[in-house]
Amino acid sequence: MTKYGLRARVLAFTIIPTLIIGILLAGYFSVNRYQQLEDALIQEGVNVIEPLALASELALTARNREALNRLLSNIHRNNTPLVTSIALFDADGKLLVTSNYHKDYKLLRLPDGMVIPPTTNVDSREDGIILRTPVLTDATRADALWDESATHPLGYVAMQLTDDSAMLLHYRDTFFAGLIVLLGVCVSALFGVRLIKGVSQPITDMVSAVYKIREGRLDTRVSGEFTGELEMLKNGINAMAKSLSEYHDEMQQNIDQATSDLRETLEQIEIQNIELDMAKKRAQEAARVKTEFLANMSHELRTPLNGVIGFARQLQKTKLTASQLDYLKTIERSAQNLLGIINDILDFSKLEAGKLKMEQIPFSLRDTLQEVMVLLAPSAHDKGLELSLRIDAAVHDSLVGDPLRLQQVLNNLVGNAIKFTEQGNVDIRVDARPAGQPERTGLCIHVQDTGIGISDNQRRQLFQAFNQADSSISRRYGGTGLGLVITQKLVHQMAGDIELYSEPGTGSVFSFTLELNKAALPLAEPLPLAELAGKTVLYQEEDGFSRRATSALLREWDMQVLYEPDADQPIDIALLGFGPHALPSQMEQELKRQLAFENQTVILLSSTDPTLSDSLLAAGASHCLSKPAHYQKLAHALAGPRSQNEEPSVPIALPPPASKQPLRVLAVDDNPANLKLISAMLGELVSQVDTGRNGQDALNLATANHYDIIFMDIQMPVLDGIQATQEIRRQGGLNATTPIVAVTAHAIAGERDRLMGQGMDDYLAKPIDEAILARIISHCARQPKTTGLIDWTQALQRAGERETLAKEMLSLLLQSLDEFLPVLSAALAGELSSETLYGPLHKLHGGTLYCGVPQLQSLLAGLEQALLDKQPLDHLEPELLELEERIEQVREEAKAFL
Repeated sequence: MTKYGLRARVLAFTIIPTLIIGILLAGYFSVNRYQQLEDALIQEGVNVIEPLALASELALTARNREALNRLLSNIHRNNTPLVTSIALFDADGKLLVTSNYHKDYKLLRLPDGMVIPPTTNVDSREDGIILRTPVLTDATRADALWDESATHPLGYVAMQLTDDSAMLLHYRDTFFAGLIVLLGVCVSALFGVRLIKGVSQPITDMVSAVYKIREGRLDTRVSGEFTGELEMLKNGINAMAKSLSEYHDEMQQNIDQATSDLRETLEQIEIQNIELDMAKKRAQEAARVKTEFLANMSHELRTPLNGVIGFARQLQKTKLTASQLDYLKTIERSAQNLLGIINDILDFSKLEAGKLKMEQIPFSLRDTLQEVMVLLAPSAHDKGLELSLRIDAAVHDSLVGDPLRLQQVLNNLVGNAIKFTEQGNVDIRVDARPAGQPERTGLCIHVQDTGIGISDNQRRQLFQAFNQADSSISRRYGGTGLGLVITQKLVHQMAGDIELYSEPGTGSVFSFTLELNKAALPLAEPLPLAELAGKTVLYQEEDGFSRRATSALLREWDMQVLYEPDADQPIDIALLGFGPHALPSQMEQELKRQLAFENQTVILLSSTDPTLSDSLLAAGASHCLSKPAHYQKLAHALAGPRSQNEEPSVPIALPPPASKQPLRVLAVDDNPANLKLISAMLGELVSQVDTGRNGQDALNLATANHYDIIFMDIQMPVLDGIQATQEIRRQGGLNATTPIVAVTAHAIAGERDRLMGQGMDDYLAKPIDEAILARIISHCARQPKTTGLIDWTQALQRAGERETLAKEMLSLLLQSLDEFLPVLSAALAGELSSETLYGPLHKLHGGTLYCGVPQLQSLLAGLEQALLDKQPLDHLEPELLELEERIEQVREEAKAFL
């Protein structure tokens, strides 16, 4: 709706133009009339003063004041309505005669310095008009020449005129002009009202009728007699109302029918909703049962597997015949395969439930990938396959992410490639890709094989759970069909994509892309690059993929690579790579040929056979490494001669430590086999081991004895592990601060966090890994339990289990804290803005990721988010004060670690 209605618009458009035109015309004529009156007044004064000046010449010449006085008085009397005052001045401006009294003759006199004008001068003022006319004489001197005779003024007459009569006339004319304008406005208003009555009122009636129709009163009609377009509009509105009424009646009938149908449908939907609700409850119950089943299955399967794998490894440490050792390794591999199937099922369940969380920890990409290669190389070598790894030099090595899940993805892809490849190669290539942000880096990892390949139809069902490309594959190669679907879900959860290119009979290429944050500190061990730069390497390799991968690595280290001997080029090192089908005699023959030239020789083998390595080392090789060679081992091997303390080849079982730690530990488990196994493992690592069968036994022993570590099973009769731990903590006493490690076969999502929240200090999953067990013992022996802000176990994990690097990163954090404290003090004093504080706080938050200070990291993360949300600093004062306190605590606790 417009701001002004039709009535106001009609009145405005009729009255305002008339009013404006009338005012303009009246103003013009009034001003013009006033100017005419003023000109007439001046002309009339001129007609009086100029004859007066002529008449006063003789009297003024004779200086006859009486004659002049009579003359001025007579003229003033005759022109009284016009003249206010008349004065006669001599040539020097001296007043001679006046017609009457004047209060200020200075108004009549010429201004100082102004000569007598030759003609009549007009001076208009607010209080009247002043005319000044010179009194001239024609007298000529007797001795003057003809051309010297001229008129000269004897004085001048000044007359003040009044404009009262002119103003009265002006006011009269203005009044009549205003009266004419008002009459014109009234006439316009009269026509406007008549127009409103003829047009606006019918339109208002029609609008009112339309509103009633809109409100649903469809029987409303517009009545009255109109002409022209108004009659057409009236007929249109009435026709519209009639159509709407008919449509409404028809629609009402349809609504009634639809309502009846809908009522029946709603009854059916209500029944279906009840059935769906019951089905939902059954599904939720089934999911709960499934979760409990998986937890119980994990516990029930891992518990006996713990004994099978553990005792198989323990037996391998004893004196056995070759057949017995082979049987034990077969038993262990079978148990590990069964454990892998269990892990796949659990991982699939976690991914389906959305409960699998990704870690965000710093790690070295090259070390992480190399661990997978070391683990899978024996499988590839046993099948006579070449396994190679090539990482582009542009790939950033120190990253932040979940290295275990990245290894799991690569394990599945490379493991499948080895499984489905009978001959040829399995090659892994890592390329750099542009990232969306400067602090992130992009990766593209390719896994290429020369295996059986798959068709397009088989590819569509490849990433489906419990499914394989061909039913014959599971019979021939085994597997659950979960590996690739888990791999795909893991890649997607890491915000990446995975693709497959394959042709039957020629092999497959799996490629997946990721974007990860860059770590601020280098995490890999430093390489002896200064010793390698400039050295010349004679590199001989049969396999093209391995040759390209290793050559790129050597050139990255600034080494010169030769593929054929050159008499003009001295050789520093000979690097010989042998394929899986090379004979030992061929290897020894080539080794002797290189030794004849007195070349230091490093051999790369497609084998993990320790006997072959030992024989080549005995024949004169400086180093023997399995392909794909670990980049650090290869760098150190090329940097110098064989070290005397180089680790010899060992069986897969871990050797017992040279000396036991002087610790007393308590092991608690309700399963006799598991208790016997962990006791045997601990007996090799510590000086004294006590055992308990349930939580009550653990509580009784902990009350009577002090222990350096307690290994506590979770599910036990009488008193479970969590209750026993909480009771030990509650009682205080000898073991109030003793580290308690949860030993459990549960491997479902969140189990570790749940146990740590219940008072446990660490977590050990079954089957027990001897390396992890030894590391826990070593940490506890090396460092007392810290209950403050520094989690040294996490700090070592962030540093890749390298204590020196963990201490270095903690020292760097302390430096960052010292730099941040003045900024924090300024913020608490109100001297900084939120924008100024954000940069140093963000930098400090990034530094805490590497140092095992989870509470400080969490507090900084919350403050950083609050600053991003533009919260004012005065609202964050409690958190800033808490941050200051936490920083001081970290600085104090760090003294015990450095």
